[in-house]
Amino acid sequence: MRTNLKYSINGLYAITPEEHDTANLLRKVKLALQGGARVVQYRNKLADAATRLEQASALLQLTRKFDVPLIINDDAELAKQVDADGVHLGGDDGSVAVARTLLGAQKIIGVSCYNRLELAHKAVKLGADYVAFGALFASTVKPDAPVATLTLLQQARLEIHLPKVAIGGITLANGASALKAGADALAVISALFDADDICLAARRFTNL
Repeated sequence: MRTNLKYSINGLYAITPEEHDTANLLRKVKLALQGGARVVQYRNKLADAATRLEQASALLQLTRKFDVPLIINDDAELAKQVDADGVHLGGDDGSVAVARTLLGAQKIIGVSCYNRLELAHKAVKLGADYVAFGALFASTVKPDAPVATLTLLQQARLEIHLPKVAIGGITLANGASALKAGADALAVISALFDADDICLAARRFTNL
C-alpha cells in the first residue's frame, strides 16, 4: 500500500446521484460533506460531456474547501481534465496502467472487483490504491450487479492490504456489518442522497 498519497480512503464514500442541475448537485454534496463524508465520487452516466465537465469542475472546488478527495467514476480523461484527485475504474473502463500514465503517481486509482477476490489481487499488482467489492446488498442503482458477500470481505481483509470499499445497497441498518467484515469505507448513493436530511444521514454513516 502506497503511503505517499495525500488522502486515505476510509469512512463515508459518497457517490453522487444522477443530477442534471449542477446547483442542486452541489447543494446535496455540500450537505454530505458537512455531515462528514470523507470521499466524493462524481458519477453521472446520463449527462453529456459539457455537463460532466461543468459538474466535475464545480465539485472539485467544493471538495477542496472540505479537504476531501474527488474521484471521477469511469473517466480518467475527465479526471485529468479537471485535475481531480483520482479515478474509479469498473471492469470495462480501461486499465490501471493507462490511468496511471495519464494521471501520474500522486493520483488515486480505485478498481471495482465485484465479487471476485482475484480481481483485487490483480489490482494490487497493477498499482491500484483501493479496491471495491459489491453489490453487498440489494441495490436500486444497479439491481443486476454481481452479488458479493460479507465472507468475501472478511477474506479480503486477510489477503488484500489496500483500503477496501463496500458498495451496493449500503444503508444505516447494514453498514456496520460491512465495516465489521473488513470494509474501510462505505460507498453510498441512495441511502445518503435520497434521505430527507442528507447532512444527518451522512453524520449517522460517519458515526458507524
